[in-house]
Amino acid sequence: MASNGASNGAPNGDISLVVPIRINGKEEQTSITHPVTNPTTNKTCWSFSAIDKPTAIRAVDAAHAAYPSWCKTKPTVRRDIFLKAADLLAERGEEYGGYMETETGAQPNFSTGFNIPTTVNMLRDIAGRIVGELSGSVPVCAEEGRSAMVLKEPYGVVLGIAPWNAPYILGVRSAAYALATGNTVVMKGSELSPRCHWAIGRVFKEAGLPDGCLNVVYHTPQDAAEVTTALIEHKAVRKVNFTGSTAVGAIIAGIAGKNLKPCLMELGGKNCVVVCDDADLEEAAKWCVIGAFHHSGQICMSTDLIFAQSSIASKLKDLILKTTSQIFPDSQPPVLVTPAGVKKNKDIVSQALEKGAEVIHGDPKHQHESATRQRPIILDKITPGMDMYDQEAFGPTAGIVTVQNEEEAIKIMNENDYGLSAAVFTKDLARAFKIGKAIESGAVHINGMTVHDEANLPHGGWARSGWGRFNASDGFNEFLRTKTLTWRDA
Repeated sequence: MASNGASNGAPNGDISLVVPIRINGKEEQTSITHPVTNPTTNKTCWSFSAIDKPTAIRAVDAAHAAYPSWCKTKPTVRRDIFLKAADLLAERGEEYGGYMETETGAQPNFSTGFNIPTTVNMLRDIAGRIVGELSGSVPVCAEEGRSAMVLKEPYGVVLGIAPWNAPYILGVRSAAYALATGNTVVMKGSELSPRCHWAIGRVFKEAGLPDGCLNVVYHTPQDAAEVTTALIEHKAVRKVNFTGSTAVGAIIAGIAGKNLKPCLMELGGKNCVVVCDDADLEEAAKWCVIGAFHHSGQICMSTDLIFAQSSIASKLKDLILKTTSQIFPDSQPPVLVTPAGVKKNKDIVSQALEKGAEVIHGDPKHQHESATRQRPIILDKITPGMDMYDQEAFGPTAGIVTVQNEEEAIKIMNENDYGLSAAVFTKDLARAFKIGKAIESGAVHINGMTVHDEANLPHGGWARSGWGRFNASDGFNEFLRTKTLTWRDA
């Protein structure tokens, strides 16, 4: 791969290109390579250099060596690096958006239209907060003549494990809050989007981040367990953050727990919408559909279930079907990142139909020429016992549940094991607040879709959707620990 890594951002890629890892500020090619498949064409677009256990340890060692110097840098120095990184990412939006479209099958409105600008805003938001968020406090002690000070200090080396589905937002987030607070980072990028994650390391390097502060590595699927375990168990790694599925998150948290290391988990969600009988149904239908099928439903906050009050259920369904056909026509079936995602959704639909659900939009039996495409499917009459009732689809499949009132919807939602995002549609703000407070979820959006994430709002889940928070002040505090100093006054 050329040193600037930017030889070809076209959808078909460059099969001769090998995306390097980055350790201690230097790009490296390893002896292990793995192909990356463009899910839109189902052809290899390029390959990446993968690490083994010794290289994983070397990446942590580089971050550990860089920590003593980086943790002492002034907040204004870090601020300027983040602002420069934001400018560079904005300048390269089209190129880097192209990498995302090639590696993940994303549409331009989700790559250059959303991922890039949202990530740029995140970097600028972090830059603007750095000076204030690192300040400690001076409590008043009970004993006369004794004083105290509470300091905020970084942990040391942080392992950030980033997913493929929003590679810039979630990749930067896995490292940026840790870096801003004085930690150094090993970012384990996804084997499905290595070039996007490579670009993050490149941007920070050119922005002036010192060598070793951000190390970017990837591994092959078969080496996942050995490499990830080695990274977590390395003595110098003091905290782990992971964004991804609940199943994998449970494994990561288990390894971290066994080694008594704190971790931040942002996991899957069974995200539900409550549509009340006084809602603007056209608006509700629009945001339910976009929330369900944007980026092929491959967003942790994607809408899975829609609860419709019985008095408006029929009209809402008609509007949802009309809106789906307009925004996501059958002539443009969504692309999923791997065939496994399509199979999972087809299995969920098949099992629901066997248990009495009905298809009101789409054809579950339709066979696409591409194994990574699936037209949107909407199911009605979803009931307990169906996987669609309580399991994350993570694809272009949504279900509708008719309820008598909002209390019934809230009860069903809160019996769910997940709690990442939810939405409520009603014209009565007091009613919306009451419902929002009752729903057990990390976020509830009133008259908006379940997919909502911005840098100034804490983001994270409840229950099997994880714990801890990214973004805003909470994102800073996740990567700071307190130290109490006391002394007797002279």
